Amino acid sequence: MPRVVPAVIRALDVLELFLDCPQLSARQVMERLDLPRTTVHELLVTLEARSYLISVPGQPVQYRLGMPLFQLGAAFAGRLDLVREAQGVARDVASKCDEAVHVAVLDGADVIYLVKFDSTHPVRMVSGVGLRLPAHCTAVGKVLLSALDQADLDAVLPKGDLPGMTPDSITDPDLLRAHLERVRTEGVAVDVGESDSAMRCVAAAIRDHSGAVIAAMSLSAPIIRWTAQVQVEWTGLVREGAASLSARMGYRAQPR
Repeated sequence: MPRVVPAVIRALDVLELFLDCPQLSARQVMERLDLPRTTVHELLVTLEARSYLISVPGQPVQYRLGMPLFQLGAAFAGRLDLVREAQGVARDVASKCDEAVHVAVLDGADVIYLVKFDSTHPVRMVSGVGLRLPAHCTAVGKVLLSALDQADLDAVLPKGDLPGMTPDSITDPDLLRAHLERVRTEGVAVDVGESDSAMRCVAAAIRDHSGAVIAAMSLSAPIIRWTAQVQVEWTGLVREGAASLSARMGYRAQPR
C-alpha cells in the first residue's frame, strides 16, 4: 500500500481542530494534538504561508481558517448530488431489511420521491420515483414538515381541513401541528396507514452541510410484516441511513 505522509496527516489534524473552535493559539494547538512546539510552529507557518490559516494579532497570536478552505468546501458542495449519494445509502439500508426504502423532498405541501429501492417480497409497496403525495399523509412528509418554522408551515398547508388518503390520515390542521411537535422531539415520523391502509412506514431527516433538513429517508413495509419488534429495528436502520446520507451531504453532527 502507498505510504501516508505523517507531515500531511499532522497538518490535517491541525485544520480539523478548527471545526470546533473558530480561533486557536499555537499553544492550544500544541496541547490538543500533543505535538512538540517546533513541529506546531512549522505546521502553522506553512499553513499560513498558503493562506489555509490566517493569523489574528493578539496576546498570544490566534489563528483562524483562511479563504482557500472555503473555496475547497464550496467546490465540494457544488459537486454533491443528493440523488447519486442517496442511491448508495438507500441500497445499503434496503439490503439489511429487504423492505422498500425511499428518499423524498418537500415541494410545497407535497413530497416527491427521488429514490426508491424495493423489497424482493411478492407483497410490497406500490410506489415509484417521481411519485407525488400529500406530505402530511406520509412519514417522509411529516419529517420534512416538522423542520419548517411556523410561518413556512402555515404557508404550505392548505386552509381548512387537509385532504386525506385513508381513514387514518390526519386531516385536522391542529392535530397535525401537535403531531409534528412530537416528530420534532422524537426525530422520526411514522405513517400508520395514513397514505395506504395496508402499509406502515418510518422516516428520518437528511441534513446538508449547514444543518438544514433537505430530504427524508423512509422504510416501508406491509402491515403483515410490521411488528413492534421490527419497528424498533427498522427505526434504527432509518436513523442510521439518514445519518449516513447526511454525512455524505456534508453534515457534521454536534456532539451531545
